[in-house]
Amino acid sequence: MSEQDMSAPEEVMWAGRFITAKRRGKWEYVGRARGIKAAVILAVDQDHVLLVDQYRVPLGKRCIELPAGLVGDHDADEDASIAASRELEEETGYRAARLESLGEFFSSPGMVAESFTLFRAHDLVKTGDGGGVDGEDIHVHRVPLAGLAAQVTAWRNEGYAIDVKLLLLLGTGMIP
Repeated sequence: MSEQDMSAPEEVMWAGRFITAKRRGKWEYVGRARGIKAAVILAVDQDHVLLVDQYRVPLGKRCIELPAGLVGDHDADEDASIAASRELEEETGYRAARLESLGEFFSSPGMVAESFTLFRAHDLVKTGDGGGVDGEDIHVHRVPLAGLAAQVTAWRNEGYAIDVKLLLLLGTGMIP
């Protein structure tokens, strides 16, 4: 990136309810509107990981993901851990006795300004079926860690998209 691009003012090209398209110098990128961030939850329960799938319009298909949700989309002062707790239970039907923040991460920094805070869920208790709210049509999967790579391969062969954050669980198995 040139010095000129780094020092150029940020221009808003288009702003929607949740997404803003921006330009800085020759760089075009998108970000969440109004400072909204995301919380992603790594929930492992008795050697099983909780995953969800839902239809993602930008991909045109269902996507296998870690449970996640927006922080501050209704309350600008919302704490990320509160959002993570809420989203875990809404999406999966599990409540964590404790959430541990593993830090802030950026999903695709070449084109998206969005960040997410990754939480590890501890001491899970099943409270319901999950599935999300307001017609989200979220499917919950409790997958044995030992069979995760094979399950991801099967999902991919069935046409599912696989969220890059699953590399947290697959990464070491993908390196020879």
